[in-house]
Amino acid sequence: MKTDDLVSLLANQAAAVDARAGLRRLALALGMASLAAIALTTTVLGLNPSLLQDATTSMFWVKELFCGVLSVAGVVTVARLGRPGRPVGKAPIAVGAPLCAMWLLAAMVLFTSPPANRAALVMGQTALVCPLLIALVSTPMFIAFVWLMRSLAPTRLRVAGAAAGFAAGAIGALVYSLHCPEYAAPFLGLWYVLGMLLPTLVGALAGPRLLRW
Repeated sequence: MKTDDLVSLLANQAAAVDARAGLRRLALALGMASLAAIALTTTVLGLNPSLLQDATTSMFWVKELFCGVLSVAGVVTVARLGRPGRPVGKAPIAVGAPLCAMWLLAAMVLFTSPPANRAALVMGQTALVCPLLIALVSTPMFIAFVWLMRSLAPTRLRVAGAAAGFAAGAIGALVYSLHCPEYAAPFLGLWYVLGMLLPTLVGALAGPRLLRW
């Protein structure tokens, strides 16, 4: 059989690729893991008793927007890195912009606050446990993103693992905010970001092993 004939035969027998399969897997991963993270937060940690009252304040929505924008940027980055040859595009800007905005707000709050209050603005009441709890809540998301990327074809495994960890950490922080009573910008800019960076580090270290295909 000639090469051209073989190629034609294989092409005729090839099944059509479902272009939406990746999106369906992404939606499944997000849906199932989000439910698991919310269940973990509500049953183990509990909701913030003053959540409804806090929702009337501006800093509540600043915190939610901060975590939400980082979550979207992380998920988009994961989807891109799961495809070989796909550029990350403006993902670094999408991640960096809200981080810089929060750090700028934190600096302004500290600068305009009395020196005696600055330590409390940074440490809050839960600084010692906040990053660890965010990492804990992000665990279902991290597992889901690893499963998702293993079903795709990532080529930059360490970067892809870090992206999966960061996306999981950002969504974990968003869900954890239902429990957390902290709203000071210096606290959010330090301890929430550290909570997101913990699964990012785990993903970067474990990516080459977990995402190998």
